[in-house]
Amino acid sequence: MYQVRTKTTMELESGHLKWHGNVRAIVDATIDKVWAMVSQTKRLPMVERCTDLAGEEGQVGYVRLVSGFMFPQEDGERSWIKEKLISIDPSSHSYAYKMEASNVGLDGSVNKLKLVEYGDHGSSTLVVWSFEIDPLEGVSQDDIIDFLGFVYKSSNARIGNAIQSGADIV
Repeated sequence: MYQVRTKTTMELESGHLKWHGNVRAIVDATIDKVWAMVSQTKRLPMVERCTDLAGEEGQVGYVRLVSGFMFPQEDGERSWIKEKLISIDPSSHSYAYKMEASNVGLDGSVNKLKLVEYGDHGSSTLVVWSFEIDPLEGVSQDDIIDFLGFVYKSSNARIGNAIQSGADIV
């Protein structure tokens, strides 16, 4: 079952302000089943297209171009994001990507995923997406936090739905 909670904070880091937030949801599947889906770009249910640009998936330095409708565009076009894997730790079921370029206006943001065993005997998984972004001129922090919160809530729902529907995962 889903229980979604958002949290936002502001933090002073290295002399300048960052906007932060996270979204949590419980997925009714084991951590290994969820990790099998979320650790491979081509299995992420919110990614429609993925092109490998550099490196090897699952290795720090991997660069991918993802596109789809995960960030709705006013002109109806697909959103696209060039992301670089900056950390990954399969033993703790976590990774982080940095948005290097995009048509969604969030360049430079760092987005992290962390899975935690949850429930009786690890029968469920707590999925935590977090993000950090430099303040954007002409946009309010609350609007960005709300927008990214919505995107990650949708992502968590799609992960849960894909697993419940028996999507092709190892």
